[in-house]
Amino acid sequence: MARRSALAGICTAFLIAFGGTAQAEQVSWTQVQSAPGIVDLAGPLTNGKLLVSMGGGLQTFNGRGLTPFTHETGAGAYVRDAGEPYMAVTPKVRLPKDHCSFHRDDSYVIGDNPDRIVRINRSGQASDFAAVPSPFLSGITFDRVGTFGHRLVVAGHTFDQGGLYAIDCRGRVTTLTDHAPIIEGGMEIAPKSFVPFGGRFFALDETTGAMWTFAPDGSVVAAPPPPFPTGADVGVESLGFVPKLTSKGAAYLSDHGLQGQPFVGTDSILRLTAAQLRSAGVGAGDLLIATEGGAQTADMRCRKGQGCTFFSVGVGLPVTHSEGHIAFLGLKPPKRPKKGNSRRTR
Repeated sequence: MARRSALAGICTAFLIAFGGTAQAEQVSWTQVQSAPGIVDLAGPLTNGKLLVSMGGGLQTFNGRGLTPFTHETGAGAYVRDAGEPYMAVTPKVRLPKDHCSFHRDDSYVIGDNPDRIVRINRSGQASDFAAVPSPFLSGITFDRVGTFGHRLVVAGHTFDQGGLYAIDCRGRVTTLTDHAPIIEGGMEIAPKSFVPFGGRFFALDETTGAMWTFAPDGSVVAAPPPPFPTGADVGVESLGFVPKLTSKGAAYLSDHGLQGQPFVGTDSILRLTAAQLRSAGVGAGDLLIATEGGAQTADMRCRKGQGCTFFSVGVGLPVTHSEGHIAFLGLKPPKRPKKGNSRRTR
């Protein structure tokens, strides 16, 4: 069994309020873009677009239409593997202790080798980046918070045992744990304000409906999940922490087509606008969680001194087969410090 952190004994009780409140309304994901073979969304890139993992390779999405990520073909160009190539996009981050950097808008994609992570740079050149000691890779994210050392965090599993791995900018793999619950799909690091789970790695298990959180030392504790249906291709699959959005911002979700009944999928990108999120009671810093079957969506809110609450947000199409991360466009730029408040360093 995986190590269980002391957090398990101090978690605050949850108030679960499904069905909405007087201040909130139920909303629905809507189709905004056809995307054959879509599996995942990541970003945004510095040009304000999302990266889309779909049939034929990578595309970018600006909220209105798709364009090729690059026009590279031939030797060195990225060729999508079969399966579910989940991905992560990195900012420019230097790791002084490792004497290397992650580069702006590089993408890292799970391959079918079967344990391969592929790096695609901004010009579209692909290369093998790291081999992870797991027979099946099931999810990936980049640590923008810093609790995992600003590294890629990758999940994998065997038939009955999960593993979690951190990868630095040289492609060096550290096993955080190889005795973890099985997790798959959208995965993210919680902002530090998400108390008591701030800075922890969040991931889901659709089969049991569990939501697991990991510390950097590999210890794991369950966060209470929303009361959704469970099972393969049915239970919780996608998540994303909500940033501060402009009035024209939105959340986006992959609806993967050509699946089995009843959730056959539509091969399209789904959207919840900033206005819809506000009307449903969703705020910046919350966690959105969606099921694979039908995209039933809940909001989880954790605040210091207030505990954590769940409430229902809405649903997707009856046939929706969601995959991967919940991603966002239309982020508010961070506030710049006022002049005269900066401190000199010696």
